Amino acid sequence: MREIQKEKRLYLDICTLCRPFDDQSMMRIRLETDAFYLILRTIQNKTYEMIVSPIHLKEIEDIEDIYEQLEVSILLDKYGVKPPCNLNEIRKRAEHLCLLKFGIADAAHIAFAEATADFFITCDDRLLKKCNKSEVNVEVMNPGSFCLREDLR
Repeated sequence: MREIQKEKRLYLDICTLCRPFDDQSMMRIRLETDAFYLILRTIQNKTYEMIVSPIHLKEIEDIEDIYEQLEVSILLDKYGVKPPCNLNEIRKRAEHLCLLKFGIADAAHIAFAEATADFFITCDDRLLKKCNKSEVNVEVMNPGSFCLREDLR
């Protein structure tokens, strides 16, 4: 009998979701954009689930470029999953992360990812480094590292 494997849940932060809108003339940004599209394809194929949080929706409102704001909103609406969760527990965890010197939005994203996802994916080097030095309860990596780990092609 074959074991049924559940989909891995991915929490992509806003800087990752917006990577395709950044200046693609820089090699690193282009590589992260390509990795984002590989991840997106696996989400579209239902290999992974993309978690959406209220923090995503709030941050999207702050995107200045209307086209970018619309595209990211459509992407989350079409492929995102809003999992059941305990918002009070997430808020408490975010407050604790703020005490560890995480910014408010970063703390909220991480707390939500800890409660709902298997991986937190970010293009933000400072956040990645801070997460790796702290006791964060979700695997944190950049899009390229995730693609390498999961052997996405």
